[in-house]
Amino acid sequence: MSQPDQDLLLSIDGPVATLTINRPAKRNALTVAMWRRLAEICAELDADPGLRVLVVTGAGPSFCAGADISSLSEDEAVLKSVVEAAERALRDLAVPSIAKIRGHCLGGGNQIAVACDLRVADSTTSFGVPPARLGVIYPVGSTRALVELVGPAAAKRLIFTAQPIDAAQALRIGLVEQVVEPAELDAAVAELVATMLPLAPMTQFAGKELINLIAGGGDADTAFERWAAQWRLSADGTEGPQAFLARRAPVFSWRREPTDPGPR
Repeated sequence: MSQPDQDLLLSIDGPVATLTINRPAKRNALTVAMWRRLAEICAELDADPGLRVLVVTGAGPSFCAGADISSLSEDEAVLKSVVEAAERALRDLAVPSIAKIRGHCLGGGNQIAVACDLRVADSTTSFGVPPARLGVIYPVGSTRALVELVGPAAAKRLIFTAQPIDAAQALRIGLVEQVVEPAELDAAVAELVATMLPLAPMTQFAGKELINLIAGGGDADTAFERWAAQWRLSADGTEGPQAFLARRAPVFSWRREPTDPGPR
């Protein structure tokens, strides 16, 4: 029997966590247990104050080809609850997340990619939203996230047709932010992470929460005041300007407390 702890591999190297969907023989198809474990992993990551970024990827030639068809035999309400909880946990993770995508990114795989903050794909990737092939209603949370990313018309086309699109088209509609050649994917994501790490983490974490709240119609003003209060107490508020004036690289020291609310 498939074990979710083996099917979702988490490794942490200093401030960078990598979550690998690890069922390459099944093109990394997701079971209900894996969706449950994904939500648990996100909670574990939120408890790590030293974490700065999460990279989500797939083992082998595919990112994730969707749900394990056996999952469709689960109680519909239970399945819906488990999947939506996992997507929400990934989307609301305090640290920025990057989906590193190759090969198949279909169904549940597309949901995971959309729940990440940024998406980098190689040119072999195919994306798709296939519920119409199975007579399944696409969840509200997944639909909302897709619409926010690509707009209503592109989301409708993906859902109405259930047809996969290639990486170039995904880039055109905003489903991904960067497409590179297959041999360049690892280096492109590593470069993106390396660009992010020296910068002010408070700015990044606050920016993620505020963007999520603005996109979802939440109370961004209250969240801003909470972050501003932390900024006023932090040495990072003066480190940036001082480093700029001294013509040196800033050294930001702020670390998120595990009890911080994070994006909601």
